Amino acid sequence: MKPSVFLSYPQPFNPKQIQFINEISEYLERRGFGPRTLGVTDYDMDAPLKAIRRLMLESNGLITVAFRRTQIKSGTTKPGTPDEKKLNNAWLTSPYSHIEPAMAFQIGLPVLIIREKGVISDGVLEKGVIGTYMPEFDLEKSTTNYLASQEWEQIIQKWEGYVRKVIEQKGNPPCLY
Repeated sequence: MKPSVFLSYPQPFNPKQIQFINEISEYLERRGFGPRTLGVTDYDMDAPLKAIRRLMLESNGLITVAFRRTQIKSGTTKPGTPDEKKLNNAWLTSPYSHIEPAMAFQIGLPVLIIREKGVISDGVLEKGVIGTYMPEFDLEKSTTNYLASQEWEQIIQKWEGYVRKVIEQKGNPPCLY
């Protein structure tokens, strides 16, 4: 059985998002991991957060793909303040793209978040919040080329190293000191 990794993403709503997830899943499988996603590979009758926690505890790392989900054609953040900023054609992702990485971080799993171009970088999607580099991908460009890029290779190899360390550590007895 392949070591489990939690592959988190909002339900894709267009063919390019579906292709991206399929290629990420295939990539992980080729690298010897078993990607698991609630509602796709795993199902649970419990409340979503309880089901997510259970799946997370069975996993050795998490990748979150923060797809575009809700478009803001015209909006404003912090209206009426000196920090006011206009938002035009900006995108939000699913709240679970924030919740699941935060949960994984809290239990010490390696977390990799990748964000679709145009998704607002707030919450855990802000660079540096969980301490790791957060790449942005553009679905107007080739997914295959992105997964062959130097950026992806270097980031995923580092994440894989952390995941393999978790797998190794899980086999060790507890240390008293």
